[in-house]
Amino acid sequence: MSKPNIAIYPGSFDPITLGHLDIMERASRLFDKLIVGIGVNLEKTAMFTPEERMEHIRLSTMHLPNIEIRTFSGFAVRFVEQCGANIMIRGVRPITDIPAELTMMMANRTLSNNVETLFMIADGELAHVSSSLIKQIANLATHQEFSKFLPAVVIPFVEEKVQKLSRSPLF
Repeated sequence: MSKPNIAIYPGSFDPITLGHLDIMERASRLFDKLIVGIGVNLEKTAMFTPEERMEHIRLSTMHLPNIEIRTFSGFAVRFVEQCGANIMIRGVRPITDIPAELTMMMANRTLSNNVETLFMIADGELAHVSSSLIKQIANLATHQEFSKFLPAVVIPFVEEKVQKLSRSPLF
């Protein structure tokens, strides 16, 4: 019996960007099933709850029938194993992410020699896009400007969140 052709794409996806979506679309063509794992990163301040992020990814990937979305906590490599997979997809930006991702890949190998990491770089014009960038420009970006970085279905959620946060006394 052959092992299912499953890959896991873990991340915070807060919010999902066009770069994330590009990786999801391409990885979904390479594997029978792609599980997108939404993890909690304690080092990052979340804009959206894990449930909201699940919904944004679901809406953004409706055209991809072989994607499943789950949440997880703890080590991503353990999540990969719990899903019955041995491939972890990591989207990387060429200049900024590679040193940290290589370090994480080596740590994951120490934790599990059964999981291989596959690095994918988003297409050229998306290689600089990150959720952190979206948070940095959120107060200033117009709908049209957001459309260069975010899936169209996610833009209203980001705009609504920015409006709510701008009314908050802590923002």
